[in-house]
Amino acid sequence: MPQVKLYDMKAKEVGTLDLNDELFNIEYNESVIHQAVVTRLANERQGTKSTLTRSEVRGGGAKPWRQKGTGRARQGSIRSPQWIHGGVVFAPKSRDFSKKMNVTARRIAIFSALSQKIRDNEVIFIDDIKVSAPKTKEMVAFLKAFNLDKSVLMVMNNNDEAVLRAASNLEKLSTLPVEQLNTYDIVKNSKLVISKQAVEKLEEVYGE
Repeated sequence: MPQVKLYDMKAKEVGTLDLNDELFNIEYNESVIHQAVVTRLANERQGTKSTLTRSEVRGGGAKPWRQKGTGRARQGSIRSPQWIHGGVVFAPKSRDFSKKMNVTARRIAIFSALSQKIRDNEVIFIDDIKVSAPKTKEMVAFLKAFNLDKSVLMVMNNNDEAVLRAASNLEKLSTLPVEQLNTYDIVKNSKLVISKQAVEKLEEVYGE
């Protein structure tokens, strides 16, 4: 069972935390992680773009000029693709880009990515994520205490309004309730900050 250091919001070590091996120390599975990320990005695509083919553009029924004798190239319709306001060749149409991924694979992807982050020392475990006031300077002080200057994902046990407001104006800091933790956000961010309560909830829900 891996043991990690536990800190407070001022980067002071306050103890240790034992992690479940079956969740936080599993083998890195690149293919499943890739599938999870692709699925997430595909499901965010709207697929609503649509343009008209030559058969769908209104008008163009009459031949613009006779076939021969004008000196110009023969034309059958002013709605052909080479004409202004003509139809579009291979016109894009509305479609559903969504993909599915089974629950077991999603779970493997999340904890495989999380385990690798822990092995790479890119996860900080906090005893309790809280601020004394809902002010941006509180979170700025937290980031400086841990020398965090890249993208950071803060995973919380609950939606503490003060914490959310304190973090809302910081571009490199995003927050997420533990129930919404996903592979894409794990691999997207350089560092993860997870509360002790969030870890306990993960172990309660996914542990055996």
